[in-house]
Amino acid sequence: MGLLLLLFAQPAAAHPLAPALLELRETGSGRVEVTWKRSALRVPGSDLQPILPEDCPPLSAPRVEERGTAMLAFWAIDCGGKGLVGRTIRIDDLGPAKIDTLVRIELADGRKLQRVLRRSEPSMEVPERTTRATVFVDYLKIGFEHILTGADHLLFVFGLFLLCAGLAPLAKTVTAFTVGHSITLSLAALGYAQLPSGPIEVLIAASVLALAVDLARDAARPTWMRRFPWPMALVFGLLHGLGFAGALREVGLPDGEIPMALFSFNVGIEVGQLAFVAVLLALTPLVQRMPLPLPRRVAIYAMGSLAAFWMIERGAALL
Repeated sequence: MGLLLLLFAQPAAAHPLAPALLELRETGSGRVEVTWKRSALRVPGSDLQPILPEDCPPLSAPRVEERGTAMLAFWAIDCGGKGLVGRTIRIDDLGPAKIDTLVRIELADGRKLQRVLRRSEPSMEVPERTTRATVFVDYLKIGFEHILTGADHLLFVFGLFLLCAGLAPLAKTVTAFTVGHSITLSLAALGYAQLPSGPIEVLIAASVLALAVDLARDAARPTWMRRFPWPMALVFGLLHGLGFAGALREVGLPDGEIPMALFSFNVGIEVGQLAFVAVLLALTPLVQRMPLPLPRRVAIYAMGSLAAFWMIERGAALL
């Protein structure tokens, strides 16, 4: 199991770059106000840029601002009497950047559209309206990709995997963790639990460290995690849900389809967790055959070391 921790060795994996955002708002007479937001941190070899319709010339030069870790650009284009419907929008360099782009469109008649562009689908034709099926698929993919790129959350699930002996206790414990983070994710996304993200991220790293310390203790010693694994996983899930909510705030929720987007985002996270646990179950027999000394203890110490590093890194960022 120690080798598996190499997957989490890069600290950046705990915080994937936030999705980029392209907002297009029709204001009448063909004028469209454009807002482009992306991380100020550039991925080497990529130049993430929106490609707007060629027959929509710019009316003004972009006004560029930096706000924290985000770069924003504002300008206007002229799409004539036809407007945006039926036109194609593309985002260049989504592949090298390895991040998604949320496209929000407000048409002149007040209708609002929303799509997610990714490297497998970097362009879209502006439709007259967004379907519920599109919202479900988009947010399911966002949830799935977020959990698989969130090393701190996966490392906690890995700790639960080491904690539980047998499939039934593991399924019960992981399900409790899912229920916990679904509750706080929904509350935070709906505005009922607004907490600053910085301290939450420190506490999430602390939860991973606490689980590693518990796993490192003598198995014969009763601990809260060993005696009550699923209730404790539920409690820690409440904390991790606030972290997921921060990612969802970066993307936003579509007007009129908030329940569907929340549901599919949660489903995506759960599918990602199940896929990760399935990989762990498949690798376990192979790892057990390797001539490694104390592979379980090596994995636990590596897990605790990474969690401690993240705590220090995130805590220092608050100062």
